Amino acid sequence: MEYKKYPSRRLRHLLSIPFICIMIVPLVILDIFAELYQHICFPLWKIPTFKRKDYIRLDRHKLDYLTLFEKIGCTFCSYANGLANYCMAIAGRTEIYWCAIRHKKYGGFVEPLHHKSFLKYGDEKAFKKKYRQYL
Repeated sequence: MEYKKYPSRRLRHLLSIPFICIMIVPLVILDIFAELYQHICFPLWKIPTFKRKDYIRLDRHKLDYLTLFEKIGCTFCSYANGLANYCMAIAGRTEIYWCAIRHKKYGGFVEPLHHKSFLKYGDEKAFKKKYRQYL
């Protein structure tokens, strides 16, 4: 960062560091529970599990042109965003298995990509045909 050119960045960055650092705690807890969840539940439902390495990639710290502070930041962001993507995949596969119904149309709602093949909202006949046959 070029703090001489933008002196207010230094203060803003220093003020935000504790909030970034504390996020590691809930992220690690989420990571542990997501792993346990999919490795216990998915085999019971006979659906394939995901590999963490396909979602969480920690490699930016190897770039020689980054400062130590930038490498730490890149590692945090790589982990946090990779974990979010990994958890989204796990939650999405769960949603597909249990209740693949689209949400009611709402302006501004960003529909996940895996919802494209879901049943239409309010289609009771299609829901019963797809899900009630297993009960």
